[in-house]
Amino acid sequence: MHSRSSSASTQSYHASPKEMRRILFSSFLGTAVEYYDFILYATAAGLVFNQVFFAGLDPAMALFVSFGTLAVGYVARPLGGFIFGHLGDRFGRKTILVGTVLIMGIASTLVGLLPTTEQIGVWAPILLVTLRVFQGLAVGGEWGGAMLLAFENSKRESRGFASSFAYMGAPAGTILGTLVLSAMSTLPQEQFLSWGWRVPFVFSAVLMMLAIYIRMQVSESKVFKDLSAASESKKRKVPAAELFREHPRSLLIAVGSGLSGQMAQGLMGAWALSYAVQQAVLAQTDVLNMKALAGVGTIAMIILASKLSDRLGRKRVLVCGNIAAMALAFPVMSLLEMGSTTAFLLAIFLGLSVVQGFTAGPYGAFVGELFPTSVRYSGTSIGYQLASTLGAGFTPMIATALVMVGGGSLWMVACLWIAFSGMSLLSLLAAKDRSGEDIQHLDHNAIPEPAGISDAETVKTTAPTAGA
Repeated sequence: MHSRSSSASTQSYHASPKEMRRILFSSFLGTAVEYYDFILYATAAGLVFNQVFFAGLDPAMALFVSFGTLAVGYVARPLGGFIFGHLGDRFGRKTILVGTVLIMGIASTLVGLLPTTEQIGVWAPILLVTLRVFQGLAVGGEWGGAMLLAFENSKRESRGFASSFAYMGAPAGTILGTLVLSAMSTLPQEQFLSWGWRVPFVFSAVLMMLAIYIRMQVSESKVFKDLSAASESKKRKVPAAELFREHPRSLLIAVGSGLSGQMAQGLMGAWALSYAVQQAVLAQTDVLNMKALAGVGTIAMIILASKLSDRLGRKRVLVCGNIAAMALAFPVMSLLEMGSTTAFLLAIFLGLSVVQGFTAGPYGAFVGELFPTSVRYSGTSIGYQLASTLGAGFTPMIATALVMVGGGSLWMVACLWIAFSGMSLLSLLAAKDRSGEDIQHLDHNAIPEPAGISDAETVKTTAPTAGA
C-alpha cells in the first residue's frame, strides 16, 4: 500500500518525455561547450602555450610553467562551485547555467585574441592566467547545475543514465576541441603558432550562443520549485553553511569518490599527450586525433557504466571502476613508455576511456543522492570541483616533475595514480548506496536524526510522510 502511494507521488516529479529530451540535450550541449573551452586550454597548454607565452624558458621548464597556468583554472573551480552552487540553491538551476556558459564563452574567445609575450611582454601571461581563472569559475558552476536538471527531472529507474549526460558532455567537448585544434595543427608550424591555435578559441563564441539558446528553452526542476514554494526561509540561508554544518561526511565522500576519475583526465587527457609529443614518439596531429578517438570510447563507457548503475547500484559500479584503475596504472604507463602508435592508442583507451568511464559515469547520480535539494547544487558542485582540483588540476605538473626525478621512468606516475584511486575506493566503501530511493525520500532521509532515535523508530515516523 505504502509503495503504491509512494510511486504515485513520485510520478509528479518526472518531466514529460518531450521535456526530458530537451533537458538531456541541454545538459549535454551546455557541458560540452564548457569543456570544449576548458579542455581546449588544457590541450593547448601542453602543445602551444609553452612556445607562445613562455618561449624564453628551457623547454622542460616552459612546459612545467604552462601546466601551472592550467592548474590555476582548476584552483578556481571550487570557488566557482561555491559561488554558483550557492546561487543555484537559492534561485534555481536554469538561471545560473545560462550565466556559466556566458562567462566561459567570453573568457575563451578572449584567450584566442590574446597578444603573445613577444608583443606585450609580461602582460600576456598575466592576462592568460586571469582568463583561465574566469574559465575555472564558470566550469565550477556548470557541471553541478547541468547534472541536477537531469537528475531532478528523471525517473528513479533511469536517474544514473540521465545524470551521466552532463558527464558525457565533457568528452564530447573534448572531441570537438581536439579535432578543431588537430585540423589547425596541420598548418605549417609557424602559421599554427602564429594564428592557427587561436581559431578553436574564437569559435567558442558561436558555441556559446547556441548553448544559451537551448538552455533558455528548459524549465526548472519541480523538486526545487516545491522546495521554494514550501519554505521561503530556505532561500535566505547560505546553502554552503548548511552543507558544511549538517552534511560534512557526505561532502568528504563526494570529494574522495571523485578523485580517481579526475586523475584519469589529468594524466591521460592532458599530461600523456605532451609526454608523447615531447619524447618525439608521435606527431602532434596523430596524438590529437587519437585523443579524440579515445573521447568516443569514453562516451561509450560512460553510457555503459551509468546504465549498469541503474541496474546494479551506483556504489558497486564505481568500486569496480576504481579497482580497475589501480590494476591498470602500471600497464598503462608501460604502454606509454613503448613509444609506438598502437601502444599509445591502447594506453589512452584503457586509461581515459575505460577508467574514466567507470569511475566517473555514475558519479553524478551518486553524489546527487548524497544531498537534499536545499544544498544539492552546493554539495555536488563543491564536491566535484574539489575532486577535480586535487585529482586533475596539479596532476600534469606533478607527473612532469616525477618523470624528471625518475630519469624518464614512469613508475612514480603509476604509484601516484594508484594512491588517488585507493582514496576514491575507501571513500566509496564508506558510503551508502541510495540509488533505489525516490527523490523526495532523499530529501527526507538526509535530515540528521535526533540523538537517541533508533532506525526502527525513524522508519515508523518517516513512512507516512513519504507516502503522503
